[in-house]
Amino acid sequence: MACDNKLKKEMFEELKKYIDEIGEKNGALISVLHKGQEIFGYLPQEIQEFIAKEMNIPIAKVYGVVSFYHFFSMTPKGKHPISVCMGTACYVRGAEKVLNSVKNYLGIDVGETTEDGLFSIDALRCVGACGLAPVVLIGKDVYGKEQVKDMKKILEKYRKESVG
Repeated sequence: MACDNKLKKEMFEELKKYIDEIGEKNGALISVLHKGQEIFGYLPQEIQEFIAKEMNIPIAKVYGVVSFYHFFSMTPKGKHPISVCMGTACYVRGAEKVLNSVKNYLGIDVGETTEDGLFSIDALRCVGACGLAPVVLIGKDVYGKEQVKDMKKILEKYRKESVG
C-alpha cells in the first residue's frame, strides 16, 4: 500500500509540474486532461478535483469536458486499449463485424475491461485513416484492412507479450 501511495504521489507531482510549466492556463484544460490521462491512465473524480484546484477553475467545468469528449475516461482502461473506428468508411467496410469479433473473443462489451486488466474496448467515430478502413487501434498500433480480418491472432499476440 505504501508503494502505491508513493507512486501515486509521484504521479500527482508530475501532473502538477506539467500544469505549473504552462504559461497561460486559459484554454489549456484539454491538454492538461490529456497529460493527466497519460500519467494515470484515466481521470477519476480525485484527479479531476486536483486539476480544478491547480488550474483554479470549477470542478464542474473539468467534469463537463471529461464527460463530453469520448477520448477521456473516468474508468481504468486495460493495458492494451482497443479502439474500433465506427466512422462511415470503416462501418461500410465491416467495422461492426470486427467490433463484434473482438467483443466475442474477449467476452466484454464496449466500455468494459477484461478481468485480467489486459484489454478494454472503445468504439470511436473516426480516426482519420479512412484509406485503411476498417481500422482498429491497439494502444498506439494501427491495424487496417487485411490485418483486422484476423483480430483473434492479433489479440493473442498482445496477450502472449503481456503474460510472457
